[in-house]
Amino acid sequence: MRYYSTRDKNRAVSFAEAALRGLAPEGGLFIPEQIPPYRKGVAGSLGSMSFLEIALETIGPYVEGEIPAAALEEICAGAFTFSAPLVLINPEGGAAGAGLALELFHGPTAAFKDFGARFMARTFSWLRRGEDRPLRILVATSGDTGGAVADGFYGVEGISVTVLYPQGRVSELQEKQIAGLGGNISALAVEGSFDDCQALVKAAFADPPLREKLALSSANSINISRLIPQTLYYAAAAGKALAGRLDAGEEATPRRLAAGVQDGVPGPGRAGPVPRGPITFCVPSGNFGNLTAGLYAMAMGAPIAGFIAATNINRTVPDYLESGEYKTRVSQATISNAMDVGAPSNFERMSAHWSHGETRRVVRGLSVTDDETRGTIAAVYRDWGYYLDPHGAVGWTAARKLGPAGTGPVAVLATAHPAKFSATVEPLTGPVPVPPAIQSALGRTPRSRTIPADLSVLRELLLAGNR
Repeated sequence: MRYYSTRDKNRAVSFAEAALRGLAPEGGLFIPEQIPPYRKGVAGSLGSMSFLEIALETIGPYVEGEIPAAALEEICAGAFTFSAPLVLINPEGGAAGAGLALELFHGPTAAFKDFGARFMARTFSWLRRGEDRPLRILVATSGDTGGAVADGFYGVEGISVTVLYPQGRVSELQEKQIAGLGGNISALAVEGSFDDCQALVKAAFADPPLREKLALSSANSINISRLIPQTLYYAAAAGKALAGRLDAGEEATPRRLAAGVQDGVPGPGRAGPVPRGPITFCVPSGNFGNLTAGLYAMAMGAPIAGFIAATNINRTVPDYLESGEYKTRVSQATISNAMDVGAPSNFERMSAHWSHGETRRVVRGLSVTDDETRGTIAAVYRDWGYYLDPHGAVGWTAARKLGPAGTGPVAVLATAHPAKFSATVEPLTGPVPVPPAIQSALGRTPRSRTIPADLSVLRELLLAGNR
């Protein structure tokens, strides 16, 4: 498989170069020359395959000829040590809206970014075996990416990570996960928004002095090696939905086990009318890497009916879907802070693959306010005893309003555990159960340095750290 830049289709590179560079020299994002279809019979068998089997079938074509099958299996087995359960929340969802949650917070930092970050860390380590020159990873985060990358790369020999996050715009727990590990992980609190952090990272990749003296790579979803493994949970969940097979939830599933709830599944109609068939995924969207991964899964042949792109008031892509005109804007702060993105990077990747008309045929967009988000958190807990985080609540609101794309079920991606946002959730639900992954981070002391959104300052710090 070859890869080329969204801004230059004349120069092809290998998977290794695309992954380790992160960003193309002219600032474009790497994309595969084609999205490979599943081998014959795989798409119809996803519901009976293990997550590891799906991982190997999905990722294998993207790294063929570069990572041997045995090495890929070792990478995936080490990365995906946790599950992505598809859980029934509202048995009456059906055609009326959301009924299922795809829980993506069972990893070590309780957020969906764990899937991509842990795969990246192990892949980079394998690709750089025998290298003497250290690798410096730069990552901009609006919240959860930084913690997942820090955890995934912590202690990896020959790789150091610098995380840039918007000062005062991440939760206390997120800051502890980003800046509380030390070692080969450093953190910079940027005076500005996530868009400022992202612009700094992109400017650093294009900066000749940094490129000359440092081996740089990225760990945002702009990096193709973080995006590809995110296709796995879409494929796995789509297979389950087609087979009518749901999960009961696990230890970290945030449920109120009380009256009307049995065996971790809501009592009313719990065997309930969940329609089988191609599933609609409602994706809480900010930088749009997660939705792009879902589109890859669909293009590979996973039985998916369509997508809902649910944003907060930063509605750049929903407006594009409606009008066909793409206009970036200054991001606005909301309670779903990981989605506070006014210039989503992965839109460039989406538009390189699919036209406006093609995207509209499979993606519907909706913007949700903070008041609606709070109302949904309270209502879902009251009616079904399930705790949603603010991002999942944005998705649930949009799914309830728009409904499925076909006759199958709707699943909202629960991208982070609600305990990560207890200051927002608990006034609406009462105390949120805290999973072990979060408890272990609460005792950390964050250590970061505050900088302006200025490339010269970042350059000086990075070069000083490399001496």
